Amino acid sequence: MSTLIRGARLLDPANQVDFIADIIVKGSYVAAIGENLSDEGVDIIEASGRVLMPGLIDIHVHLREPGREHKETIFTGCRAAAAGGYTAVCAMPNTCPVQDSVDALTYFLAKARVAAVRCYPIAAVTLGQHGQLLTDIAALKAAGAVAFSDDGEPVSNAALFAEALAQSRVQKITIISHCEDKSLAAGGVMHHGYRSQLLSLPGITALAEERMVERDLALAARTSGKLHIAHVSTRGSIELIRKAKAMGVKVTCEVTPHHLLLTHDDVYTSNTNTKMNPPLRTAEDRAALRIALKDKVIDCLATDHAPHHADEKGLPYTEAPFGIVGLETALPLMISELVLPGLLTLPELVLLMSTNPANILELPRGELVVGGLADFTLLDETTIKDVNPARFYSLGKNTPFAGRTLCGWPVLTLVNGKIVMKDGVVYE
Repeated sequence: MSTLIRGARLLDPANQVDFIADIIVKGSYVAAIGENLSDEGVDIIEASGRVLMPGLIDIHVHLREPGREHKETIFTGCRAAAAGGYTAVCAMPNTCPVQDSVDALTYFLAKARVAAVRCYPIAAVTLGQHGQLLTDIAALKAAGAVAFSDDGEPVSNAALFAEALAQSRVQKITIISHCEDKSLAAGGVMHHGYRSQLLSLPGITALAEERMVERDLALAARTSGKLHIAHVSTRGSIELIRKAKAMGVKVTCEVTPHHLLLTHDDVYTSNTNTKMNPPLRTAEDRAALRIALKDKVIDCLATDHAPHHADEKGLPYTEAPFGIVGLETALPLMISELVLPGLLTLPELVLLMSTNPANILELPRGELVVGGLADFTLLDETTIKDVNPARFYSLGKNTPFAGRTLCGWPVLTLVNGKIVMKDGVVYE
């Protein structure tokens, strides 16, 4: 089956593509690009006034399966991804059991093969994510792991993490670091500052993140390992990463939409959807993240999609789990809050949400060139909708953005040339 997408703005900054044209997709690849292409024998999608871009890629999601299917499954999480314009996601290993063995990856990949979007496993750095013994990085990479992380827990043993980074150099694979000094963060539920004192909630200092960022950057420099730092949240972390990059350290990093948009002033004890780890920081931290995004110190955007059941998020603030969902709101949030105000251009956003995450983990990505892989997102910058968690495809409804009116939503998602979402409806 061939599909003609007619009259869209084709936007692929990695390939210097930015013009209005027709595009024909045949099978999994782009067959033709041009003006007034023949529509004989093809399905037609009218896309005038819309933007066709490489499919979004999220290298940091939590799909909960196996073991916590009441929160999310590979099936539901990938449908949420398709609804949000994502064509590929990478799932963290903190499931039950942990993704730390070839058997566990085999189970995951069998489920992922029938998912709505491309779904890649990230394997654990340490067995059981206990931080004591390394997993078999070579075997897990051969079994299909695209990266390694103990996300949700830091690898506190510096010698062990150094060994993991050394192996990442040999195996040519990325280690994703959850930077948190547990001794400094212990018991905290939000950023430590005047707001936590006002709310009488135990705080997590910026230093809890920055000490581990500093350690991991030093270990990456010593080992020449391939390090990626997850969910950066403080201005101190940004400055450490900026200096390390200038010194030639092989490091990349990500930021989440919620850390770019919210601060600890948005935290109320009545809304546990503002509880995440790392916590929402200060306005000064948020400003530093935005500058680093523009300066290319931050390499990509990732949602850290972390679904929880409503009963769990309904617990008191000190007891509720950390995390929010993000796959179905990330693109319109970034369009509304960063692109429309002029903080980022749309080509810059495409690089941050598609090209760069693919490059970091060496994943296939959509390309708007003849012969390019047909993994695409069609964006309507004029569509205005309210965020309604009741209509999410994700089992998790835990978002702090409920009710927010956003402009710029995905209206079509193609994976491997196949339409998996159209006008907000995800296909079976």
